Amino acid sequence: MKNITLEEVIETYGVENWGAGYFEVNRKGHLAVRPAEGDPRSVDVKELIDHLVDQRKLQVPILLRFPQILTSQLKKIYRSFQEAAREFNYTGGHFGVFPMKVNPRREVVEELLREGAKHNFGVECGSKAELYAALSLEQSPESLLICNGFKDAAFINLALMGTRIGKRVIIVVEKLNELKMIVRRAQETGVRPMIGMRAKLYSKGAGKWASSGGESAKFGLTPSEMLECIRLLRESEMLDTFKLLHFHIGSQITDIKRVKNAMKEAARVYSKIRQMHIPIEFLDIGGGMGVDYDGSKTTFESSVNYTTQEFANDVIYTIKSVCEDENVPEPNLVTESGRVVSAYHAVFITSIRDEIETFADDWPEITVTDDDPQVVIELKALYDDISPKNFHEYYHDALDHKDELHTQFNLGLIDLEARAKGEVLFWEVCTRASKFSRDAKVHAEEFDELKKILASKYLCNFSVFRSTPDHWAIDQLFPIMPIHRLNEQPTDYATFVDITCDSDGHIDKFVDLKDVKDVLELHAFTGEPYYIAIFLVGAYQEVMGSFHNLFGNPNEAHIVIDTEGRYHIKKIVQGGRIGDMLAFARYDRNQAWENFRRMTKERVTGGHISEDKAEALIQEYESDINRYTYLE
Repeated sequence: MKNITLEEVIETYGVENWGAGYFEVNRKGHLAVRPAEGDPRSVDVKELIDHLVDQRKLQVPILLRFPQILTSQLKKIYRSFQEAAREFNYTGGHFGVFPMKVNPRREVVEELLREGAKHNFGVECGSKAELYAALSLEQSPESLLICNGFKDAAFINLALMGTRIGKRVIIVVEKLNELKMIVRRAQETGVRPMIGMRAKLYSKGAGKWASSGGESAKFGLTPSEMLECIRLLRESEMLDTFKLLHFHIGSQITDIKRVKNAMKEAARVYSKIRQMHIPIEFLDIGGGMGVDYDGSKTTFESSVNYTTQEFANDVIYTIKSVCEDENVPEPNLVTESGRVVSAYHAVFITSIRDEIETFADDWPEITVTDDDPQVVIELKALYDDISPKNFHEYYHDALDHKDELHTQFNLGLIDLEARAKGEVLFWEVCTRASKFSRDAKVHAEEFDELKKILASKYLCNFSVFRSTPDHWAIDQLFPIMPIHRLNEQPTDYATFVDITCDSDGHIDKFVDLKDVKDVLELHAFTGEPYYIAIFLVGAYQEVMGSFHNLFGNPNEAHIVIDTEGRYHIKKIVQGGRIGDMLAFARYDRNQAWENFRRMTKERVTGGHISEDKAEALIQEYESDINRYTYLE
């Protein structure tokens, strides 16, 4: 074990590449979190977790929420569009909205609207439940409330309520029948809403969600449908209510060229509508601004090849150029960049509980005698004699001997003990061969695969399906690293398994600057608390997470840093308890208790247990309903 520099740690885990200035390693070898890029203040996450566990009696897993990072990202987007507008003399305004589908937690949305009040920042909703919540939220008078998604009459009525109470609600038409309902309800109520139309562009995004755009996209109106909508509005004398043109070409757009192509097409559509003497004011460019999860700054699906400022510059410049060419006013721009706003602010902390033994690591010293089968004796010879000079050849010999070992066992020629000896010796040879290959810096695919096979499997106290569902569902990469011991040399390679009863509950893909790693460098697990952080989980993961195995939400702590650099625990939200998950699965806790009590009393009647023991069991069962669903 040797001390290593912080620079080596940064290179190992890539903090400087994906951290966006919010995350770093301090001189203690602990993870530190900053409230804003370039801010000298920081939180020592290991000290914070120790305080939460020891003093506040909070158990891991714990979701740490940093609201200052949330607002810092909002400000970054606002400043980027303001700077781009100044540089290119863009006369239209900028109105950001936060899509509630990205993270509908009240604390998140309220924090964004509180800070966003200074910048005309609003919300976007795509369902009746989201709209119902949005109508209750305070937002600045000039900000927008965008209504996307498919709508029924009840949805439209809610939107009109928002207009009545003074909110700037824009109902975006996704299909022709929706517009007919909007017109009918407007005529019946006398409320003149602001109406938008979503255009189905030919342009597509890039990355996992490229199919969200293009001609076969789920949402949007074709040019002929838009013209029919305009005709209907003109006949209804409501053409002046058409205020916004919307489009969306997908989430996590990796390539800025795709953004520019879409902006050109959308700006042309907007310009042609303006030339029809229709007073459209807003061009909603949707979401899609991506997060650089792996720090590579490429078009890889877990990265982006642009910065926030580059995105804003290209959007503003492209739209302005088309508007000048078409001789129409530049529109107010609406952005729905939810992922890049919320991803960074949430850090998930779990702990390693144990190692899943795969290759009998704890097997005692192997003793081989002349009475053992010849294949076992030869494997012992390989184990004894392997060296940096012959490891490649001996590894291949070991592979042949392993096949022979299993063949002889299947034919009944050797017993179970001999097979066990042979397997342990084989994996010991593989372990030494892998070490020699690393030391010799031999790059061969077979040794890369061997490193993956030999990697430790660490049991972590969390559910992939609850806290990182996108890793399981769409192979999303998230930065992962320990929060302490970062001034020590990592000596192990590992993957993670969660505590669900599902073989898919594992993480075996990790971010890397040049590739995707199959294993993560970690320190040897000694049984002492060893905490792991999973980053950039503030977008989609909380709302998309499932309750597989009835594991509930993790414990949660909201952290802010004051002007003196001291952290404060603003709020603690208790994670899911057994009782919460019973209710979720539609069990009645009283009925469960009564049934358990009845079965216990039957055991007393049958003479199997005493009355005192039965009462103790009933009380224990009743108290366990308040236990944390994760390992304690």
